[in-house]
Amino acid sequence: MPAFKTVDQIEVAGKRIVVRADLNVPVKEGRVTDTTRIDRSAQTLKELMTRGGRVVVLSHFGRPDGRRDEKYTLRPVLEPMRRAVGLPVIFGQDCIGQEAEKAVNSLQAGQIALLENLRFHPEEEQNDIGFAKQLAALGDIYVNDAFSTAHRAHASTEAIARLLPAAAGRLMQAELEALGQALEAPEHPVAAVVGGAKISTKLELLGNLVSKVDILVIGGSMANTFLFAKGIDVGKSLCEKSMAATARDIMRGAEATGCEIVLPTDAVVADDFREGATNSVVPVSAIPADKMLLDIGPVSTESVITKLSGCKTLVWNGPLGAFEVKPFDIATNSVAQAAADMSGEGRLLSIAGGGDTVAALANAGVEEKFSYVSTAGGAFLEWLEGKTLPGVAALAQQ
Repeated sequence: MPAFKTVDQIEVAGKRIVVRADLNVPVKEGRVTDTTRIDRSAQTLKELMTRGGRVVVLSHFGRPDGRRDEKYTLRPVLEPMRRAVGLPVIFGQDCIGQEAEKAVNSLQAGQIALLENLRFHPEEEQNDIGFAKQLAALGDIYVNDAFSTAHRAHASTEAIARLLPAAAGRLMQAELEALGQALEAPEHPVAAVVGGAKISTKLELLGNLVSKVDILVIGGSMANTFLFAKGIDVGKSLCEKSMAATARDIMRGAEATGCEIVLPTDAVVADDFREGATNSVVPVSAIPADKMLLDIGPVSTESVITKLSGCKTLVWNGPLGAFEVKPFDIATNSVAQAAADMSGEGRLLSIAGGGDTVAALANAGVEEKFSYVSTAGGAFLEWLEGKTLPGVAALAQQ
């Protein structure tokens, strides 16, 4: 893991602290419908204010395409943020210029301001140094607490970190430490559960993992492609047949590094993908031509749980089956609950992330029981792929 400063290592009393948060939350009819990202950012904000800092919060929201569009204003975030930090929040009508300066200059020690959407300016996504200098002029110290945006080299995540003394916020710190424990200095044996629809979207992930983990469990529709690559007829299951040669390359790579790839040996199949569809369990070698594989079977589920019971570290990205529709969530729920129990007993360090993964763990009722669940999507995936994240690299240069 790259070395980086944390908020423990910066003196904030009396200083203006520019905090890059990720407040890109779902909003319906002007109201925030999920405050998870706001709540998670509150720890850093409250700590900086308690220590006497004047906190200036920057964030993007949606995709306004570099122009002011009230559909993408950050105003709906004000009240949830006020509740999360327990103090009034001043709103700046812009993130640069006179409106931003007016909001920042009105701050007293221990107060907070939220500035308007960074993406109202095209220079933000262009990583424009001039725009970054205007953001930097609003503060004395920069704190990046938005790991979920760290895979993008934008002015508020990369350029600004080269203009001010910079540190990682508590959420960024937690993400980096959890991922470092999981893949950079893990306790072996290490297992990875990887699911999802297509291996074509996770080629780099799979290629990186086979060189780092001891056991790689492949589920979801991705498993169908691997089964097909082994000569198994998967009926009318979703399958990337054109990726069969790539799947075989991944399996050869795993064999060369001593990584065991675990594929289902039995499957839950149905005529169609709908709730309550008539289904049955069959060996993967006997999938009917008119059926589709929608979940791994009970024997495969127990096998995965048994293998995890012998591991010390688990990285999870993607469901094992079509968890959105019952009863095809059974395998994902069962394995997730077993992993959560092992984590609670202190036998397993479990790190999970990715949009579908978070939803699947929530469906299983174990989102709070894993060792760490990342709210980042693309950044989490790119880290697992072994890529350098610009926002993290900029912090490491301090």
